[in-house]
Amino acid sequence: MKTCLALRHVAFEDAGTLAPILAQRGFATRYIDAGVDSLDRSEIAGFDLLVVLGGPIGVYEQDDYPFLKCELAAIAERLAAMRPTLGICPGAQLMAKALGAEVAPGPAKEIGWDPLKLTAAGQSSPLRHLDGVPVLHWHGDNFELPAGTGHLASTVHCPFQAFSKGSNLLAMQFHIETDAPRIESWLIGHTVELRKAQIDPSAIRADTARHGGRLQQTASRIVNEWLDQIEQ
Repeated sequence: MKTCLALRHVAFEDAGTLAPILAQRGFATRYIDAGVDSLDRSEIAGFDLLVVLGGPIGVYEQDDYPFLKCELAAIAERLAAMRPTLGICPGAQLMAKALGAEVAPGPAKEIGWDPLKLTAAGQSSPLRHLDGVPVLHWHGDNFELPAGTGHLASTVHCPFQAFSKGSNLLAMQFHIETDAPRIESWLIGHTVELRKAQIDPSAIRADTARHGGRLQQTASRIVNEWLDQIEQ
């Protein structure tokens, strides 16, 4: 079987609805918990696919969370070799930083369900399936566009929501892996952030029930199309 490493930062932000898609495509997925499990750079480079998942810490908080330095180095080494890598939310921010771009707090938190504005490049990419489809946003940091990458999507408060490099690297600031029946774990895990941002969890709960099924179908189209075009 092909091998996939899912680099996880908090337990409830896992591969979600992407897990069965990867299994159907013949990938055996293994999780590594960043900050808990050891990060072997050569081992990470060897997986057929790397998925870098979300979490609540910032890429720039390396003094508070020293494991980020090792994680960034491992990701940078893999990206330099153009090994297939998918980044989601902080995973996308880590990819951007590893490619030399700045990551910093944005002008406002984006938490909730909203559609994206796709660029011309985005409309020609696997993300074209997201045209008009609300996705789950849950971030306060933004990244600059790394040199040599394609700009795929934006929102009002986040000009760079997604980028790609070649066929093998895809980074998305938003969440396409959201598993609607498990949204309660997100609401519990991020309760402090929601309260500080004065966001009503019942609104996210209701929107997830409304949009989650459609996003799951769309995510399957996106990931399958992307996997069809990656080069090992």
